[in-house]
Amino acid sequence: MELGSIVVIGASAGGVEAILELVAGLPRDLPAAVCIALHIGARPSTAPELFGRAGRLPAVFATDGAPLVPGRIHVAPPDHHLLVAPGRLHLSRGPQENRTRPAVDPLFRTAAEAYGPAAIGVILSGLLSDGTAGLSAIKGRGGTTVVQDPRDALYPGMPNSALAHVAVDHCLPVSGMAGLLVRLTKGQEVGPPPSAVTSARAKGTVPPTATARETIRMDGEYELNQPVALCCPICGGAMKESSVDSLPYYSCHIGHRFAAENMDAAQFDMLEQAMSVALRTLNERTALCERMATAAEAKHQTLTARRWRDAAREAGERAETLRRFLEQDWIRPASNAEDRNETGEG
Repeated sequence: MELGSIVVIGASAGGVEAILELVAGLPRDLPAAVCIALHIGARPSTAPELFGRAGRLPAVFATDGAPLVPGRIHVAPPDHHLLVAPGRLHLSRGPQENRTRPAVDPLFRTAAEAYGPAAIGVILSGLLSDGTAGLSAIKGRGGTTVVQDPRDALYPGMPNSALAHVAVDHCLPVSGMAGLLVRLTKGQEVGPPPSAVTSARAKGTVPPTATARETIRMDGEYELNQPVALCCPICGGAMKESSVDSLPYYSCHIGHRFAAENMDAAQFDMLEQAMSVALRTLNERTALCERMATAAEAKHQTLTARRWRDAAREAGERAETLRRFLEQDWIRPASNAEDRNETGEG
């Protein structure tokens, strides 16, 4: 079966109940892949098992690089954003969005980029506004937007936010959503026709472009953009830059002040301290995992012991990488007085 469109679903508080009711009505021959981002955080979850039992579609935790399969439910696993590329799934432990990982917005944004008019976004019960920006991206790319009627939601925050900020195509109770999604995915509802490029991407016949890969990284992984402002090395507050004669000066809004050379020194100390804490934590994790492996071996739990050994080896390898990084010399421009000779000073 070819993948004609993609359905992305976002939910938070009260969302499990809504998803169970929705997936119960989806047919086995649904010509679309279904991707779900539910606010489960880092805790263990049996969501795929619950969703698979509720209806006729198999449900699995998404894995990095796995193909998008029509008639299958792909669930964001704990502590990972679920991202979509043409024909593929990607996982990321990038920064939390709206205080959660997995979050709805990264899934929706990447679905909009990869599938355009072939993307169908669904917002269900939840608090606050996660999913609103992503639903707007789907709408902006010509996709279809669906929102649970707030009166039908256990927690109407996410539906209300979406309705307040996005020109939503369909707002209805969950009980009517399965039928709507069947009609949408089978082209029986009025909607913008996919472009030729979008159709090819939806069928997985066009590989992701460099732009698509860059967009996925931007939307679900850590970014190194130009800082809006420098932060105070003491309190973390935003700093403003001024000058005393020709000397650059930095001050935060509660009064910590640094000349440029002092700012460099304080920033370096903060950097070294942060990396030292990370190194110490990795070393402690190595020790913890080794102890847990030994305990498991004493109970003849071979598989558990192997996993703990693997985790210990991983932590040790990363600690060693960080140790070598810390031992490298750093360029310290502010401490090099020789440059003054270039201006005839000294």
